[in-house]
Amino acid sequence: MIERLAGSASTEFGVPGAVAKRDTTRLTADEGKRLAVLLQAAWAVYDDVVVASPAELRKGPRGGGRDRDKMADHVRDAEGAYVRKLGLRLAPPDRHDRRALAEFRAAIAQAIQRPSNGAALVEKGWPQRYAARRIAWHALDHAWEMQDRSDRSKD
Repeated sequence: MIERLAGSASTEFGVPGAVAKRDTTRLTADEGKRLAVLLQAAWAVYDDVVVASPAELRKGPRGGGRDRDKMADHVRDAEGAYVRKLGLRLAPPDRHDRRALAEFRAAIAQAIQRPSNGAALVEKGWPQRYAARRIAWHALDHAWEMQDRSDRSKD
């Protein structure tokens, strides 16, 4: 099934900025668990890339862009905002606190995998399918940016 969604200013940056009809359909326990596993896999890739990336990244095509630590802080801060879309009231942990980060992400994964009727979990929130896609996309988008900008052969 293909669905076309209207774009927005966010679409210019590749952001999956709209909730699709499929996102609002019933979510079974098995589907929820699969979404949570996929999200955790995206985080694992992201974490590996952060560790492998140099602190100072090659500048972007217009001479700008965040370095690794600023980008990692941005991803963490965004996830701190995203959790509210799932009805969670959690402050994003220090990204160097592995235990707190694991607990934070586990809470997100639990909310993602909970069976539901497909509606947003809170008013003005996100359905779990959309939340999983958006959170995973954001982490992977920045992981790929770090990889691309770590490659010194492009200087």
